[in-house]
Amino acid sequence: MVKVKIDVFSLEKICLSGQCFRFRELTKGKYCVVAFGKYLEIEQYDKEIIFYCSNKEYYDIWKEYFDLDTDYKKYLNGVDITDEYLNQAIQFGKGIRILKQDVWEMIISFIVSQQNNIKRIQKIIELLCQNFGEMKYTQQGIIYYTFPSIEYLAKATEQDLKHCNLGYRAKYILKTTNDLFQNPSIIENLKNMNYTESKKELMKLYGIGEKVADCICLFSLHHLNAFPIDTHIKSVLQSQYQNGFPFDLYAGYEGVIQQYIFYYDLYKNKIR
Repeated sequence: MVKVKIDVFSLEKICLSGQCFRFRELTKGKYCVVAFGKYLEIEQYDKEIIFYCSNKEYYDIWKEYFDLDTDYKKYLNGVDITDEYLNQAIQFGKGIRILKQDVWEMIISFIVSQQNNIKRIQKIIELLCQNFGEMKYTQQGIIYYTFPSIEYLAKATEQDLKHCNLGYRAKYILKTTNDLFQNPSIIENLKNMNYTESKKELMKLYGIGEKVADCICLFSLHHLNAFPIDTHIKSVLQSQYQNGFPFDLYAGYEGVIQQYIFYYDLYKNKIR
């Protein structure tokens, strides 16, 4: 068990923010997540966060996964004080961080995300893991499934994938998986590219357009200058920034600002 105090951190908001699909609430203030083949339970009491894992696992995986070395205050404090909408979004979503997730998992997850909602994406991802991942047990006997490996998912047929409720996305996942299986250096190369290069490379994969490529760049490769534009963001840009969004003010962390806008637009009229 590891206890740390963290500013600008909210498990609830990170869980609901649409960037991770294997993150769920167990009880009020307590969550679990599966990533990099590990299962973590994590609990929050105000600024104190309890990681139910070894010290080694915390430093090897979770500290970087939750981007805990980054000072998010400087991002939020840099918002233009005259931008009423964005300041409301920042206050509403305060605590969201950009997770550093596995590239392969994000490629598949955001192909699944196309024309989909968060709850349905979560169910599909879990079906993929149960059908093609490895079943594991925690020391407490909790069963969980790892995300499928490229090698194992490459053995699947399109019909196998459709049984996971993927519909038309099955053909995208099948071809992209086989392309990555045949060219394993692609993912490692992506990790060494800048934002522009990695986005261009990702868009060569079947079923990945500009928005999905930007999501992968932001939520796994941690290119914070990626700014995915989905229907929520497009609507906000049209209604709130008719003269253009001030990207230059947030150069280098546009993606952080995007995530706060997305979260605000998604939940501001909903009671949680």
